[in-house]
Amino acid sequence: MVSKRLMSCVLASSALLALTACGGGQQQQAPQGPPTVGYVVAREAPVTLTTELPGRTTAFETSEVRPQVNGIVLDRLFVEGDVVHKGQALYRIDPAPYQAQVASARAALTRARSSIASSAALARRYGELVKINAIARQEFENAQTSAAQAQADVSAQQAALRSAQIDLARTIIRAPITGRIGRSLFTTGALVSASQANALATIQRIDPVYVDIQESSADLLKLRQQILSGQLTRDGNAKVKLKLEDGSEYGAQGTLRFADVTVDPTTGSQVIRALFPNPNGLLLPGMFVRASLAEGTQAKAILIPQRAVSRDERGDPTVLVIGAGNKIEARSLQSNRTSGDNWIVTGGLKPGDKVIVEGAMMLRPGMPVQGKPWDPNAKPGGAQPQAGQAKTQAK
Repeated sequence: MVSKRLMSCVLASSALLALTACGGGQQQQAPQGPPTVGYVVAREAPVTLTTELPGRTTAFETSEVRPQVNGIVLDRLFVEGDVVHKGQALYRIDPAPYQAQVASARAALTRARSSIASSAALARRYGELVKINAIARQEFENAQTSAAQAQADVSAQQAALRSAQIDLARTIIRAPITGRIGRSLFTTGALVSASQANALATIQRIDPVYVDIQESSADLLKLRQQILSGQLTRDGNAKVKLKLEDGSEYGAQGTLRFADVTVDPTTGSQVIRALFPNPNGLLLPGMFVRASLAEGTQAKAILIPQRAVSRDERGDPTVLVIGAGNKIEARSLQSNRTSGDNWIVTGGLKPGDKVIVEGAMMLRPGMPVQGKPWDPNAKPGGAQPQAGQAKTQAK
């Protein structure tokens, strides 16, 4: 009897504990309110549109050093790779043949000048005699012609002397521009000529330096149309930034100079030229770079963080916004480019819309949410646990 009563008490106690446990579990699964999401408010603001394009560096000035007379190279007067200055002597060609030509031309000029005096005196005497009919007029005219020919011979010999002096001066080959000179292709003792195909050396001025950028002619056409229609405004001195071959940023900014008026028929691109300061010679001709240039400024643009944008089954960009009654709404966007970490939205949103950036995972349109401004500097997971809790509770 005692054992039956004890068993009854144990069963009653177990049932009471089970009911208490069930009640506690139902209390833990009670809903805690709508999930919290982080949002940004869509606002219109001016934005500078930039694009990154490949380019090559080009020397600001390039000059090939060539001989203008024939002869043997006696001396090379520079160090390869150094900076040379305009007018600096670079090579010396054997001057002996040209010194002889100068001496010969000077002697011929002296001879011509000596003959001009006698021819002029004879013409004057014949002039007096022809007045009294002492000589035939033909003889007088011949004397005048001889005097004029003597004067012309002097002028011709003066020109010959000047030409010989120019050739003698050209035996010293000088730098036509200031810049850095490359390797010499000819050494001392080499025979050079004015008509040879190869240059002796090449001088390049690389401060400043040009960067030739390749851009599609279709993109440039679209850009011009946007500027003409007023959608974009453009500064005449637009700045350009460079990324070097190793991915580092070049410290100085460049300035756009012009866009070539000819489209390359093989690539369909145009060359845009920018000018960069290069005081340390870091940029060398022929280097591959990537140029980031400002195409223009869009006066009214809506920027949305890229992380807020997803794609639907057709691949179109969409976002979730907090609509009326704090319920989620889906919006399709119109956007064709980015600016930094943001999409530039041209349609689908209006100023004041609250676009959900964080905490929207597992949420669907029509669900109520509690929004708070999104802090991009907050640690990840600030609003996300709410969505995770909602998922757990749904289970």
